[in-house]
Amino acid sequence: MRVGPRCGTGALLALLGVAELAACSGARADDAVPARAKVGAARPAPASGASSSAADTVNQSRVRATPTPLSASDVGIYPELSTTVDLVPAPGQSTRVTVDLARGTLVVWAGADPIAVYGQRAAVGTGSYRVGEVAARLGLAAADARALSALTTADTPVSVSAGDIKRRPAAGDRDGDGIPDPLDVLIGARKLLANGAAYIETYRTLKYPNGDVPRTEGVCTDTIIRAMRNAGLDLQQAVHEDIAAAPRAYPMVKKANSHIDHRRVKTLLPWFKRHLKSVPLDAPWLPGDIVFLDTFPSRAGPDHVGILSDRVNAEGVPLVINNWTDGATDAEMDLLGFVPVLSRFRLQPR
Repeated sequence: MRVGPRCGTGALLALLGVAELAACSGARADDAVPARAKVGAARPAPASGASSSAADTVNQSRVRATPTPLSASDVGIYPELSTTVDLVPAPGQSTRVTVDLARGTLVVWAGADPIAVYGQRAAVGTGSYRVGEVAARLGLAAADARALSALTTADTPVSVSAGDIKRRPAAGDRDGDGIPDPLDVLIGARKLLANGAAYIETYRTLKYPNGDVPRTEGVCTDTIIRAMRNAGLDLQQAVHEDIAAAPRAYPMVKKANSHIDHRRVKTLLPWFKRHLKSVPLDAPWLPGDIVFLDTFPSRAGPDHVGILSDRVNAEGVPLVINNWTDGATDAEMDLLGFVPVLSRFRLQPR
């Protein structure tokens, strides 16, 4: 039994002047992905004299940004790989900082979006402060302190809460580790890069809930399933229960199957539309966003899915963490310049 259409083999689009590949062509990843889409490939820089917006300036600063090792205590998949994770702050002008004393986390926010998280051992009481008042008492690692200084000003407000380790925080941190869900998804995706699961398309009998194929293998949907599980959301159970609750929302499912339904791109999309925040396609990119991609433009709907990385190409456009096709592994790829994004979602309540 097939998992479904191969996730990425058909990504050679007409705009590249190359005929698209059939899903079952057996082409290897090296054949299916043009050079400019491979890991670390730099796309051409803007023409000299081209205008740049404030967003472009932020993105270009990210090209030069230095990743900092993950210092917050992440609760999620593959805990032994947490030490391999380093993060680049998301773009955006910081507006506030929150400190959770019980969970030992400090989060930098740009409006409603979390853009950075650090571990802390703050020696301050609960209350409201300014960064300039408490920076030296936040108990940050040296690299984190430098990063916080670059992201904030002395007047950036800081809210310090006691937290309650026995209770999960408000919606937006499903696993209760003090790391907001979008950053948790990103951290999970970066663990997957270290894990390096090979693209293997096969039907597997899974336990339920929290079932998974062997961690040495996966397809594009498994990248999403695992990264979201790092934030405390089990897509296997969530999709299976939603199919039972609203079968008309899933016309492609003739008989529910908890082993495979959540591993199909076209079955995932209705769940995302029904339960997650849909992000306008022209909105600023945020690492951890989930993107549904059109790698077969001659077919209706998306057929590939990935996660926006905190790394960008030479133009400041995010790379996509995904598992492309046969012969590939979980990797960061430069896709957004030539593979259309049909839908984009963020793991936070509507």
